[in-house]
Amino acid sequence: MRIIGGEWRRRLLRFPPAADLRPTPDRVRETVFNWLGQTLEGKHCLDLFAGSGVLGFEAASRGARRVVMVERDRAACAALLGNVGALQADNLEVRCQDALKFLNSDRRAFDIVFLDPPYQQALLPQLLAKIVPNLAAGALVYLEAHDLPPIPPVYHIARRSRAGQVNYLLLESNGNGGEIQ
Repeated sequence: MRIIGGEWRRRLLRFPPAADLRPTPDRVRETVFNWLGQTLEGKHCLDLFAGSGVLGFEAASRGARRVVMVERDRAACAALLGNVGALQADNLEVRCQDALKFLNSDRRAFDIVFLDPPYQQALLPQLLAKIVPNLAAGALVYLEAHDLPPIPPVYHIARRSRAGQVNYLLLESNGNGGEIQ
């Protein structure tokens, strides 16, 4: 995968092949970062279920102050750490742990959350409720899903599109959110 914008534009990311790893395609990433704005200067981002980390690396490349990437697969986590080292990225933090355990233990608030869990686990309804304490005021949540879950009233749909069988949308939180640390 190649980073498509920002400081690391055109840099390649290396990651191991895995049956359930679905990196967000270039065309979809381009749309998402058009929605978010080309610069994420000063933003705190969370890439939950990071996988290849391509969304987190894009955010960091575009000036995010801090990007936390959470991934439980050991091989994918090792690849994330290797890519962070290759890019000499000091604004990226890799957490090698289960996403739900991370949300139970981390109380930082984020401006942007990338939420792309494995489709077959049907975790989105639970996650959309569980991440609320980790959202800064006016936070945005990007999600990808084969089938869209019901959207809780704490969010409204800011943008929506589809690529093949995959729906992707940008939600804006209506809550006050937490404090960024």
